[in-house]
Amino acid sequence: MTKEEKIELIIRRAVQIFNEDSLRKKLLSGKKLVVKFGADPSRPDLHLGHTVSLRLLKDLQDLGHEIVFVIGDFTAMIGDPSGRSKTRPALTFEETRKSGETYFNQVTKILDPSKTKIVYNSEWLSKMNFNDVLELTGKYTVARILERDDFANRFKNNIPIGIHEFMYPLMQGYDSVALNADIEIGGTDQTFNLLVGRELQKDYGQESQDVIVLPLLIGLDGKEKMSKSLDNYIGIDESPNVMYEKAMKIPDNILFEYFKLTTDINLDDIKKIIDEDIILAHKKYAEEIIKMYHGEEYIKNAEERYNSIAKGGVPKDIEIFEIEHKLVDDGIFLTDLLMTSGMVPSKSEGRRLIEQNGISVNGTKENNINTIITIENFNNNELVIQKGKKNFKKIVIK
Repeated sequence: MTKEEKIELIIRRAVQIFNEDSLRKKLLSGKKLVVKFGADPSRPDLHLGHTVSLRLLKDLQDLGHEIVFVIGDFTAMIGDPSGRSKTRPALTFEETRKSGETYFNQVTKILDPSKTKIVYNSEWLSKMNFNDVLELTGKYTVARILERDDFANRFKNNIPIGIHEFMYPLMQGYDSVALNADIEIGGTDQTFNLLVGRELQKDYGQESQDVIVLPLLIGLDGKEKMSKSLDNYIGIDESPNVMYEKAMKIPDNILFEYFKLTTDINLDDIKKIIDEDIILAHKKYAEEIIKMYHGEEYIKNAEERYNSIAKGGVPKDIEIFEIEHKLVDDGIFLTDLLMTSGMVPSKSEGRRLIEQNGISVNGTKENNINTIITIENFNNNELVIQKGKKNFKKIVIK
């Protein structure tokens, strides 16, 4: 593929570009460009939704451009209000910095670590004095800030908006000034913030960055964008077993979008498989993401484990918990065993699951919250507890 063809492919993958003519000129100029991408460290586990942008960053990296991954440790102390109906609780500086430390190992599963620069926006935002802040706020009006749908809706419905929340888009935009970014990448939910960066750069005497807006990946619920807070995500750092199980749960009607946005598989071939055998298509997707983020050698075990669980069997590689012999001799309440082994966080949660037929012991449902486990429940000093459909633990007497 020629350089021009790669550029066309990058442009075609965008939902919107501000400004396309300028972007083309920059990409064809031969100049090494600074490409900015920001991340909120309040949720440090990256998921497939993030890879839509990361994969485009890799294409730009392959063209010789510098990728600057901005960890928003300072802005996260406000919390991005995008799409939110109320003020989000702020994080401490220490919390945001600790979360940010996990990013590099995850992003370099896609990006070249030797060509990826990680920065924290506290490096410049924390050094601003009050005069600097007043100068920054003077470059934007309240009316323009209220053009953001989430702010406008909250204002219209008399839902409180903190003044500090108005600062978020300005701070994110100032990141582009501090980096003198040439290009910024983001999802459609970040469009307003990305464009603020363009305006601020102009106000500070810089050439405005070009913005590439990419589509959002819908989560496993088939409704909302993929998000860890909504528990509808597939994490790129999750185990192959978990990835496989979650891939099989992707709603049929959006599976093609998952292939399109997160893999390099030929889409004509995939469309044919989806039309002919949707289950096989899910398996193909599961295999592809495991190969991408763990390695092809992990596919077989993940598939076997999934098939075993789907048929009602017990997988081979389940976690083991050792228990003292005397506890079993005296007898231990099942609720205590569930909590001691780490299967539930509390006895009340254990009771709830038992009452709802969510717990099995050696393949038999237990619905009595007063069940006592004794040596008679063990077979060769082993007992298997199952929570729900896919969580297993082997209890072994030591």
